[in-house]
Amino acid sequence: MTGGEALRAGAIAAAWDWWRDAGVDCDFHDEATAWLAEPQADVAAAAPAVTAAPRPAPPPAAPRPRIGGSPDGWPKTLNDFSAWWLAELSLDEGRIEGRIAPRGAAGARMMVLVDHPEADDTDRLLSGSQGVMLGAILRALGIGDDQAYIASALPRHMPLPDWAALADDGLGALVAHHVSLVQPQRVLVFGSNVSSLLGHDPANSDGFLPKVHHDGPRFPALVAPALSALAARPRGKARLWQALLDWTAAD
Repeated sequence: MTGGEALRAGAIAAAWDWWRDAGVDCDFHDEATAWLAEPQADVAAAAPAVTAAPRPAPPPAAPRPRIGGSPDGWPKTLNDFSAWWLAELSLDEGRIEGRIAPRGAAGARMMVLVDHPEADDTDRLLSGSQGVMLGAILRALGIGDDQAYIASALPRHMPLPDWAALADDGLGALVAHHVSLVQPQRVLVFGSNVSSLLGHDPANSDGFLPKVHHDGPRFPALVAPALSALAARPRGKARLWQALLDWTAAD
């Protein structure tokens, strides 16, 4: 051993002596090491890649049932319509309680369409405050009870109908079919929800409709604000009255 090697060996021995005196006589690591374990191959690298099987596409949603069922089964005469309106299950997802029949006769001078019966209607459509207002309007026009046909787009009172869904389900065609059975001289529509079913732009609260028709003759129609809205708008009543006078001036 040369002198330099002896010097380095002595330095190393002195360093070990210093650490022993400090109480450190083992080699430490932050993580435990299994010194006697057999070496293992890289499992991730050795395992074959697994590709997830594609998930099958969900089946298409079943089409919503059409309101009133197939048009081929709709009543062909107005005499049959009222009984069908009160009993046909597809009109209201099977519910028949609270339905109110339309009233009037075919060939009426004025057919009145509203969105749905009043909340307190039982045996007569529009038997509450809205009906009182409507009666006053018709009498002012010289139209008696026996000359008007009163109908609703929905068979029972519904506070918050989904009008967009009802339109998609064919309610507009059914309403137009109802009008064609009545064969009225004119149609007065109250409310943009009902008029939109017949092709009127709901952005316009009132105005003249394109003539209502359904596989047959066309009928002149006028759109007015809903009766519930007119009750709180005196100016709306005045506007409606002027529109009615202009509309019926040719009669």
